[in-house]
Amino acid sequence: MRVIRAGKNTCLNLEEFDVVGESGASQISSMRAVLLVIDSFGIGELPDAAAFGDPGSNTALHICETVSPVRWPTLGHMGLGLASELLGNPLPGVDSPVQPSAYYGVMREQSAGKDTTTGHWELAGIVLDQPFHQFSQVAPSFPDWLLEGFQAEFNCAVLGNEAASGTEIIARLGDQHVSSGDPIVYTSADSVFQIAAHESVIPVGQLYRMCEGVRRLCDQSDLSVGRVIARPFIGESGAYERTSRRKDFSIPLPEPCLMDILQEAGVVTHGVGKIGDIFSGQGFSHLHPDKGNPACLARTRTLLSEPQAESAFVFVNLVDTDMIYGHRRDPQGYHDAVAAIDTFIPELMDVLEDGDLLIISADHGCDPTYRGTDHTREYVPLLIQEKGRTPGSPNLGVRSTFADLAQTLVARFGALPLRNGTVMTLA
Repeated sequence: MRVIRAGKNTCLNLEEFDVVGESGASQISSMRAVLLVIDSFGIGELPDAAAFGDPGSNTALHICETVSPVRWPTLGHMGLGLASELLGNPLPGVDSPVQPSAYYGVMREQSAGKDTTTGHWELAGIVLDQPFHQFSQVAPSFPDWLLEGFQAEFNCAVLGNEAASGTEIIARLGDQHVSSGDPIVYTSADSVFQIAAHESVIPVGQLYRMCEGVRRLCDQSDLSVGRVIARPFIGESGAYERTSRRKDFSIPLPEPCLMDILQEAGVVTHGVGKIGDIFSGQGFSHLHPDKGNPACLARTRTLLSEPQAESAFVFVNLVDTDMIYGHRRDPQGYHDAVAAIDTFIPELMDVLEDGDLLIISADHGCDPTYRGTDHTREYVPLLIQEKGRTPGSPNLGVRSTFADLAQTLVARFGALPLRNGTVMTLA
């Protein structure tokens, strides 16, 4: 399997990967599309949720049942409540209008996973036939050869070597880390190798190099680890806190994705937030690694406010719902973060032009009312609003894969088709 890394000036021989049909692409449509991924905003357990330990999970529904009042009027008008009703789950406090402003549906994850990388890759048209490697949830979590290689390269010991919540393990082992200088390594239910270090003990640049070392060891051994994550923190004993200088080092993509196809066709592609890390920069003309939802939303508005000279695709990850509220099981905070996005959506619609698309979806669930602290295996919502058009047939139904969105986008732009997914009719 050959891996490509497409940059701004890269020309891809896509036929080599057998991802396109017989016919060539038509003239590219002059339009813009922006995809907002509300990280972990699941909308109901998948049929196989029990196999992932998540029966009964439902991020959106359980937030609406826990928090009152629910302040998601824009999402409701777009069709969020109607999307949930497709699964038999009306959302308390969310309107279900007769005529929604957007096309609505839900999407089932076809890949075997419930992690950030798997979800985002499938949104971009890559369906994985094998799950990423998951480290042991029982200590010690990491194989000896991996830790020995890491310790030999960086001349250090390690603390942790277990599955844990990041905030908990930093609170528990932070003092020992500060006194010894050894990094804290830990995993979770996702396919991740995480390294935490105090910024005054291990400078952030060195922490990144450590993560690059682990990434290299995993890739050289064909150990399919989804992400190696740098987790810098600051503060004093009893009051440690993680900083915004987190960085994800993702596994290389196995084939061209949505952004490669669009970029090759002449569409300018933007990645906002941690999108660049998730895709290792592949297929993006420009990366904007802003931290936190407010900064990512502001960046998106700025990009859309610029004069439309070329067709463009803007891929945005809004991580706060997952990182700050989902994993820490805070339904009120999660609700409020979605409410802030809801309030911002009209500002984005104002700067779009007729024919442009605003798309809202998610990558997995992280039910803040559920047991544990991990992601949950759920359907995700799909809302597609076209500026200047009222949907005639807004119901997109229950889609069998996230890749339907990617296939619909390449068709809408007039680019070559992807290997996976079915084009949705936006009538």
